[in-house]
Amino acid sequence: MIELDPRVLAEIVLRTAVVYIVLLLLLRLAGKRELGQMSIFDLVVVLIVANAVQNAMVGPDTSLTGGLLAAASLIALNWLIDRLGIRYAWLGRRLSSEPTMLIWNGTLQADRMRREGVTLAELEMAAREHGVETLDHVKLAVLEPDGTISIVSKAATTHHTRHRVRGRKPRQ
Repeated sequence: MIELDPRVLAEIVLRTAVVYIVLLLLLRLAGKRELGQMSIFDLVVVLIVANAVQNAMVGPDTSLTGGLLAAASLIALNWLIDRLGIRYAWLGRRLSSEPTMLIWNGTLQADRMRREGVTLAELEMAAREHGVETLDHVKLAVLEPDGTISIVSKAATTHHTRHRVRGRKPRQ
């Protein structure tokens, strides 16, 4: 049986927390578009980063206990950060960023598109996904904090967008 040294376990939790926070900040700096759609290149980076930080989290402890503790720490930290973002609106805004308008009344906001790394082809694809044939028919396009693009047609009186909120029930 493996002896569980409390100092080693505490070190695993601390290392995991540091890696989580640093990766969270790096992904936040990467921008919203990196979260919305993952290309094959993004998948490769995620896999390599996961492999690179594994040892940083568990150190020399390659035991089942060490791996499970690191995984549990990641899940707990993610839950805590999510709850803190809900409780403290200023923190939630810092963590998730604000929506960015990309089209207003049919006019492309090129400076915002450039800043967010959104291409014309991506906007056209989002419009088609929302049933809008061309960008001339778009009243409003918004890059959401989760990386998706919401589209409102000029012709639509109501609009539909993919919207998901993890772990929350709709308000009544």
